[in-house]
Amino acid sequence: MLSKLDEIRLLSQCALADNRDAFGRLVEAYQPRVRRFLLNLTMGDEMLTDDLSQETFIKAYVGIRSFKGLSSFGTWLYRIAYNEFYTHTRRHHEDHVDDMARIGEVSTAATDAIDASMTVQEALTHLNDNERVAVTLFYIEDQPIKQVAKIMQIPEGSVKSFIHRAKSKMRQFIDN
Repeated sequence: MLSKLDEIRLLSQCALADNRDAFGRLVEAYQPRVRRFLLNLTMGDEMLTDDLSQETFIKAYVGIRSFKGLSSFGTWLYRIAYNEFYTHTRRHHEDHVDDMARIGEVSTAATDAIDASMTVQEALTHLNDNERVAVTLFYIEDQPIKQVAKIMQIPEGSVKSFIHRAKSKMRQFIDN
């Protein structure tokens, strides 16, 4: 993890001098967190996660001069990653719905067959995208409600509602 001073220095080098090595250090520092975030949103699809992560960092590199520092660099990256996921989901909505149905069938069959305890990852598959993003950022990425609201560009009350509904859905799914 970079110190705030190191992060600012690297960002300045990227924006002012187009220093690719500095951006490489930022990627090394943030890639695990961005990748984990996307991995949860894609429900474990590593190939899609890799593609979205790569697109996130490409867009960050191209748009580094537009970073104003109003939020942390991490929040800015999460927002780009979320936008990439959202764009992908919107483009592939029909395929995504089919995949979700297949995942639900596999999960139900596996649960009936082996009577195993439910995992959080399986419960996440039953949430809509907004609920999954809010829960992932809040509980898994340990972001405060205020940051989640900034990343998702929605009011804090909406984030709280998504989290509340997600918890209810997950509880209901696990109880069944």
